Amino acid sequence: MSATPQIARENNKLRAEDCCVHDWYRFVLSFPPHLVRDYLQRFKVTADAVVLDPFCGTGTTLVECKKLGIPSVGIEANPMPCFATRVKVDWKADADTLLKHAKGIAAAACKRLTVSGLEEYQNLPLFRAGKPKNNSHDLRRLPHQAEELLLTDSISPVPLHRTLVLLDAIQEAKHDLFTPYERLALAKALVFEISNLEFGPEVGVGSAKSDAPAVTFWLDALETMAEDLQRVTNHNAVRATVHQADSRNIFNLLRPNSIDAVVTSPPYPNEKDYTRTTRLESVLLGFIRNKQELRALKQDLLRSNTRGVYKSDRDDLLVADHGEIQGIADAIEKRRIELGKTSGFERLYARVTRLYFGGMVKHLSDLRPILRPGAQLAYVVGDQASYLRVMIRTGKLLADIADSLGYEVVDIDLFRTRLATATKEQLREEVVLLRWPGDKSRARITTMSQTNAYSLIIAEIFNSKFKEGMREVEFLRDELVKVGNELKIDVPKNLGDLVYSFRYRASLPDSIQARAAKGETWIIRSAGRGRYR
Repeated sequence: MSATPQIARENNKLRAEDCCVHDWYRFVLSFPPHLVRDYLQRFKVTADAVVLDPFCGTGTTLVECKKLGIPSVGIEANPMPCFATRVKVDWKADADTLLKHAKGIAAAACKRLTVSGLEEYQNLPLFRAGKPKNNSHDLRRLPHQAEELLLTDSISPVPLHRTLVLLDAIQEAKHDLFTPYERLALAKALVFEISNLEFGPEVGVGSAKSDAPAVTFWLDALETMAEDLQRVTNHNAVRATVHQADSRNIFNLLRPNSIDAVVTSPPYPNEKDYTRTTRLESVLLGFIRNKQELRALKQDLLRSNTRGVYKSDRDDLLVADHGEIQGIADAIEKRRIELGKTSGFERLYARVTRLYFGGMVKHLSDLRPILRPGAQLAYVVGDQASYLRVMIRTGKLLADIADSLGYEVVDIDLFRTRLATATKEQLREEVVLLRWPGDKSRARITTMSQTNAYSLIIAEIFNSKFKEGMREVEFLRDELVKVGNELKIDVPKNLGDLVYSFRYRASLPDSIQARAAKGETWIIRSAGRGRYR
């Protein structure tokens, strides 16, 4: 008996209850929950399946799956939304006890604020905004290294002081179950009520909220959580696992043949720096403390904007043979030169376009071994013209890449259109629908013994030819057989799979990578018929 009708009934029930777990904290540009529900139903996903969101952001897919009784897995490299997702799929807390704990913290924080003349209210639960007094020299601030990560004036001095006092009170009353909810509630209040941030196409700074009551807004957010927890606690047994990891490197993160469906929305190739969207709460909650930690975070992200591009990046090499992507990048560079655009970021427009699609090649390649045959995938992506008005049809290009990697392209659905700010042209947001056939003719490395065999062969070829200082090592396809026989290793009939695996799925052996210069890595590229470099 199919579980699909039950999922549909549960879906309608939860809509009627208007459960707002998504609103605990989410990106302003998150894709809507109903889109996830629609594709879960279309894919006929049942409660015995596992759904993956490899770019899970603030957890829209995982929350919807949990509400429908479907196990799920999320991957997110940015620590703040990763934390948010983990909290949003944890429904163990008793709502009344959580609120009681939070009100104790509020009382402690307000007692300290009263001493400094910055109280928000006199008696719980009656709130009033306090009047800031002329004691700015006593206001608390962030450490300099953390403060310089923030947008200027993103939070006013008095609300910042109140927030830091509240954070101390939360930490002092630390509770294994309740504290994550309390920290997430503060993150939401910071973004939408306490700070001066405003959101349009990009995050910016609006009118100053010089006396925003941090504790009051924080309690408001917690009361919303408590109301939702009262409705969803009976779903808590449904498994939802969240990994903080790079979605381009998941080959060893999940079990082979463990995923039945994928519903996700990766970043689009544009100039939106997604770390700026979460910067304030990431800094205040201690997920990012300095520029070095910010850089480390960005290096684990898909390259979708020029503020996250580094000299050592090599994903662009994975689309070196893709004519349409190269043509778009060339058109962007040509337009840049014609317009006389010379800033450092503008010079990177063409490269970040290649890096973005190369990163998606890497992601889709790594994804294949963990998909079950017949797995269905939905990727929500959008057209872009951010780079000097050169059109990037993201959905079409992603479908082409997927096809080249052995996926079946089922369809490209139009989700919605939006108006480009600069060109006033209608841009399409689409859902690229794929199916993984599990076609063994496109062999995958799925066992450690095969991986080791491939590594031994390629390492022997490299080490027999490499001399100190060399930056290129050429070899012939026939050498794979010769070396395999010498090492008494069964060579695959499909010799191309050995090379293909190291080009797209697996890392080259450590003995090879150790010979790379600092900041560089070895890769394999075609050098002609039956020849590689």
